[in-house]
Amino acid sequence: MAEIIRMPRMSDTMEEGNIVSWLKKVGDKVESGDILAEVETDKATMELETYQEGTLLYIGVEQGTVPVNGLLAIIGEKGEDYKALLAEAESAGNSAEPEVATAAPEKAAPAAETVSAPAPAATPAAASKVAPAEESPRIKASPLAKAMAEKAGIDLHQVTGSGGEGGRVVKKDIEAFLEGHSAATPAISKPAGGFTDVPITQMRKTIARRLGESKFSAPHFYLTVEIDMDQAMIDRKLINELAPTKISFNDLVIKAATKALRLHPGINSSWLGDRIRTNHDINIGVAVAVDEGLLVPVVRQADLKSLTEINQEVAAFAEKAKNKKLQPDEMQGNTFTISNLGMFGIEEFTAIINPPDACILAVGGITQKAVVKDGQVVAGHRMKVTLSCDHRVVDGAMGAKFLQTFSQILSAPVRMLV
Repeated sequence: MAEIIRMPRMSDTMEEGNIVSWLKKVGDKVESGDILAEVETDKATMELETYQEGTLLYIGVEQGTVPVNGLLAIIGEKGEDYKALLAEAESAGNSAEPEVATAAPEKAAPAAETVSAPAPAATPAAASKVAPAEESPRIKASPLAKAMAEKAGIDLHQVTGSGGEGGRVVKKDIEAFLEGHSAATPAISKPAGGFTDVPITQMRKTIARRLGESKFSAPHFYLTVEIDMDQAMIDRKLINELAPTKISFNDLVIKAATKALRLHPGINSSWLGDRIRTNHDINIGVAVAVDEGLLVPVVRQADLKSLTEINQEVAAFAEKAKNKKLQPDEMQGNTFTISNLGMFGIEEFTAIINPPDACILAVGGITQKAVVKDGQVVAGHRMKVTLSCDHRVVDGAMGAKFLQTFSQILSAPVRMLV
């Protein structure tokens, strides 16, 4: 019995998926648990797993975007006539209600959705007409390896793969190829003028849509404060003499924010249209920059975690984001977001609120400047932070009180112990 494989919803914000490559071709035998294709969503490149068994009879889209619940492929018995099922699906307009696919905790492997229908009995003559489509040889490679190869201008046909059955090209194969071809390449002259068009990724599409909706639907206002970081610099040095991992200033910012949020729960809220939700858990979204845009993994119940735990979790998220391994559930549930550009030399900026949060904190770098202390001009260290607030939820006085508490805690980190 032939079955239709549809594009599953792999994240809560996904509207379409981009087929990067098929790991199976028409005519291949398919077993439950096999990976059919690699799909780029708005948040990561994930593997499309099937729980059906049989032969891959038809592929709807070789490469390109497919809407959620759109027809991807058909699996059935070898030689089975699937034309009637395909025609029925196309005439229905793929209008069935999509389900949300869940990913396994260790490996992104959403189950492909299927729609079963009785296949008409195939006569020997009809069956003989159904033959696997011929396809050009395909290079098997992981999404990360493909991205590395594209960036370095490497033809994957020249790389010997070492990953699993079939010699799939993986990250270490690209690295080995680069090491073996480290000789300088003559520079390629480029004509003056012109332009380069870069296709928009699913991630960039979603960033554009969500931030556009946030900026133009939520009335933003901004509050900026300059924080004395002299004591924080001293305390961080003392902490790192004993800490198992080196605590960063960003870790101190996250921890101070959780303390201030606990004292000002109105900041830890969301606008839900007909009501305002004050969240009891403090889940901090930490903005992480990647080539395609911005990802926001979430440190859950950050107020209950130590500086070391926060440091290790954020570092693990950053590594996953770099390698496109973040899972959808790791980027959901935020109640407050922090965006830190201080490491790039930015002193001050404003950030767009990350829905469903009511606020986002933009953190600049620590700068040394002349300040007045006890009537004397001395050298001091200062850091500016700007709180972007949704005026539907947060008023100016509420935001100012939060920043005042946050500033007091961060300027004397010992207060985090209270």
